[in-house]
Amino acid sequence: MSAGPNTSGALRHVLGHLLTPLLMCVGMGLAYLGAFHAPEPHDLRVDVVGSGPATQVLAQTLQDKGAGALDVRTVADRDTAVSALREQRSFGAYVPGAKPELLVASGSSDTSAMAVEKVFTKVAAGQGAPLEVTDVAPTASGDPTGQGVFFLLVALSIGSYASVAVIGGAGAVLPMRIRALLAAGMSLVVSLIGTLFAGPLFHLVDQGLGGVWAMSWLYAAGVLAVGVGLHTFLRRWTTLGVMVLFVMLNFTSSGGIYRPELQPGFFGALHAFWNGAGFVEGVRAHVYFDGHGLGGHVLVLALWLLAGVTLVVLAGLTESRRKQAATDRGRAPGAPGTAATTGPTGAVEDGAHVDAGVDARARAEAEEEMEEAVAV
Repeated sequence: MSAGPNTSGALRHVLGHLLTPLLMCVGMGLAYLGAFHAPEPHDLRVDVVGSGPATQVLAQTLQDKGAGALDVRTVADRDTAVSALREQRSFGAYVPGAKPELLVASGSSDTSAMAVEKVFTKVAAGQGAPLEVTDVAPTASGDPTGQGVFFLLVALSIGSYASVAVIGGAGAVLPMRIRALLAAGMSLVVSLIGTLFAGPLFHLVDQGLGGVWAMSWLYAAGVLAVGVGLHTFLRRWTTLGVMVLFVMLNFTSSGGIYRPELQPGFFGALHAFWNGAGFVEGVRAHVYFDGHGLGGHVLVLALWLLAGVTLVVLAGLTESRRKQAATDRGRAPGAPGTAATTGPTGAVEDGAHVDAGVDARARAEAEEEMEEAVAV
């Protein structure tokens, strides 16, 4: 017994929608495995403290053995090495001697500090001495691994892009200005929730909570603005689009787990301008490094927000043109669904009929999109 036309149509419809989770599966696999499956240092800046011939030989030996993994330099004294670490120009400094010391800054990246410690533990062992490790920029007591900021990024992202699905789906029939206001309101709520997580609940930071909130709001507002603006153009593909932008490419390039020096070049390049990296590095700079380099990270977040606002404005203009074009087509003589009468009363009835048809289609599309977004 063959399937009826309704069953065949429904099956094609479902199969078409199943393309979304398959693309997500492929995208997540490529992004996460590509970024995280085999972290290896490359051009990881480390310093050797001292100025004599023995220091130069040690630095050159490490550079040669590293084969591109390390960028080894010499600095004159311990204070210079500490300054480089506090300005995030290096990720470790080795002080040779009878009691060798390794300086690290785990606030910059715990995994980078571990990679440096692994290298210089072998160096100290070769000299027959135990290695003393000094952390010049330790993380907060509530975030011993330094990865709490990354998981805060995850929470902010989910709250923001899930709100995009709701505003774009359930709110599709609302004027763009109202959707923009809803996005602004949700960005404030999401940022306050994130600040509550970072401070009173989990103590991810022990200072600078106001700055963490400000960057949380900039980040959430940027995600929501970009998502709401894109929805006009992507429609049911919006969920996939925001996941590509704010999950697949965002989390993997943020530096929250591995910094660019331990990742493939593609993700390291994204790290320079992606909004997740702007948030993670901005919080680190603000909380652990006395604001050094903070302005550049805030600028990245602000530019993403500006791009989102631009998209919202363009989306509003596009929707206005689409609605006007649909109304004009519906009022044309002989157009399907128009009233046969003419005159002022007939014109009003035609316009109302067309507007109702447009709204009905929008509601149907929104309902379908909401069901798919919730399922994902």
